[in-house]
Amino acid sequence: MLYVQQSLGPDEQIIFGARFHLIYTIKAVSWIIFGAVLGLLIAGGAIFLDVHGEVNQQYQDLPTDLYWQAFNRAVDDREGYFKILWALNPILRLSMLAMFLLGILFFANMMLTRATTEIAVTTERLIYKRGLIARHVGEISVDRVEGVTVTQGIMGRILGYGRVIIRGMGVGEVTLPQIAEPIEFRRAVQEAKSIQEKGGFQGGDSF
Repeated sequence: MLYVQQSLGPDEQIIFGARFHLIYTIKAVSWIIFGAVLGLLIAGGAIFLDVHGEVNQQYQDLPTDLYWQAFNRAVDDREGYFKILWALNPILRLSMLAMFLLGILFFANMMLTRATTEIAVTTERLIYKRGLIARHVGEISVDRVEGVTVTQGIMGRILGYGRVIIRGMGVGEVTLPQIAEPIEFRRAVQEAKSIQEKGGFQGGDSF
């Protein structure tokens, strides 16, 4: 919450700092797993087709058990799966690497988003900051908030995460990314509005 803390007014205090749920990190990691699995499927399929073609050239209409014996023998004769893969078309190897790198790219993008996003409710404002170099900061005074809607699926209810939609006068709807404890976030907005009503703070808004 570095930006939020630096932007606080003299009498302004943070009521609630939102954070990404663990499920977000799990989704990010799943991209690496997906890329690795996809790459292995490409490799496995290419190896199988290559060895399968070799076995079919040497033998015809083998029973299943004899086919796999011949298949394994062909793999051993060519010094294992890695050697077979290395002898295949370089485009296939590049495709495998591309799938893995693509998974890492999506993972890095999601983790960078998590690291550079700040969402907070203060006694005066709702703050939504995202981005590192190209930074976008949205703020709306709590007295301009018309409503806060929380949407949670079944897993969101069980694990405690959800998406928050904020309706503000003059700014329409602002949809926040999925955060942990969305109900607490909504409660914090209500608390901030209550403080504003008692203190009579007036402010502009922008998002």
